[in-house]
Amino acid sequence: MSSRLFACCLSFVFLIAFTASLAAAQKPNVVLIMVDDFGYECITANGGESYKTPTIDKLAATGIRFENCHVQPLCTPTRAQLMTGRYNIRNYLNFGTLIRSEKTFGNVMKEAGYATGICGKWQLGHEEDSPQHFGFDESCLWQQIRRPPRYANPGLEYNGKPKDFTMGEYGPRLVNDFALEFITKHKDQPFFLYYPMILTHDPFQPTPDSPDWDATISSEAKQRNLKHFAEMTAYMDKMVSRIVAKLEELKIRDNTLLIFLGDNGTHGTVVSQFKGEEYKGGKGSTKSHGTHVPLIVSWPNVIKQPKVLPDLVSSTDFLPTICAATGAKVPANVDGVSFLPQLQGKAGTPREWLYTWYSPRQSKDMTVKEYAFDHGFKLYRTGEFYDLKKDDAEKNDLAGTTLGKEAAAAKQKLQAVLEHFKNARPAELDRKFREDDLGKGKTEKKAKKQEKKKKTN
Repeated sequence: MSSRLFACCLSFVFLIAFTASLAAAQKPNVVLIMVDDFGYECITANGGESYKTPTIDKLAATGIRFENCHVQPLCTPTRAQLMTGRYNIRNYLNFGTLIRSEKTFGNVMKEAGYATGICGKWQLGHEEDSPQHFGFDESCLWQQIRRPPRYANPGLEYNGKPKDFTMGEYGPRLVNDFALEFITKHKDQPFFLYYPMILTHDPFQPTPDSPDWDATISSEAKQRNLKHFAEMTAYMDKMVSRIVAKLEELKIRDNTLLIFLGDNGTHGTVVSQFKGEEYKGGKGSTKSHGTHVPLIVSWPNVIKQPKVLPDLVSSTDFLPTICAATGAKVPANVDGVSFLPQLQGKAGTPREWLYTWYSPRQSKDMTVKEYAFDHGFKLYRTGEFYDLKKDDAEKNDLAGTTLGKEAAAAKQKLQAVLEHFKNARPAELDRKFREDDLGKGKTEKKAKKQEKKKKTN
């Protein structure tokens, strides 16, 4: 080979390498943070008056704050929708399970060449390889193959391998440390970090910043007090601040799409002050207090003008939005709608309605609550119809009453939505739930536990 030809070949190789590295550098990193049992009313920027959330408020002030993000009323149903971009009617089996045939945003981002990591709460299957099966290269999780304490002196699984802590460590801090290490490790390549936080779920216990923190306890039954919810909220905000600081330190903050949301409404024992009034947490309820969660998006390279948007957002919308932002291929069977245009300052195509099929399947109860709603009205499959602007507590059913023009038009639209999903439930899912006896009742579980104890003694 002549020296000239060799030089040309070498230049071509360098060009390909440079182009590849440039393309990688232009791809945004994605950090998706989801807080456990944390409703819309808890963020100061949203109008909350009970808690301190300075980091999240700053993200809202410099990014986009959505006023109408609604998810499922309970954790596993929301996680299934968020990760697959599909409504529960299509793929939800039972509480604590994500069907292994499903494709998640972890799988999609891994296929797109991203380094993928997950840390925090799992609760989607007990298999040792579950996170990796669903596309995550690295994982640090609580409640994967077992259910030890999550806060003081916790038990976690690192890539499926259990590790117990007994020297006064705090679970949320350990998980956050993993997140920082993951970000640092992959700072020179595009990465996707899914961070479903352990906080702020009950048991409400002291954090390391609490006056009554006790580093010796190793039980979720000790030091439980509702007052600690505020302290846990402050600590959660502190963990978010560590993520932001690390991105800034590594000089990758501007090119990182940072998404913050809650997984369902706040625990029902928590009563907060919101816009001058008391606001009771609604976890588990299909009313707005159970589904309305904070959604704040920060992406300095793209979001140039801070905004507050009234657009409706579903938990199914995150997968297609992340795909659109990164160039990853969207699976053909998703229900979500990308809100990337809104992040780019465009009008986009905001949703005209949101749809929900909700059946927790925590016990043998197969009751389904199915409904569709828009900014003003809500219609259940069973016929109940509510004016959300006047009655978000759903106390006055308008079914059977004479409706005004606006209400009648809304009801017709929402009825069409419900009709669209009339036959969407795969029969084999309910059959499997029944035949495999997946819905164990709490009473039945308690009886079996007592019987086992008797045999042991």
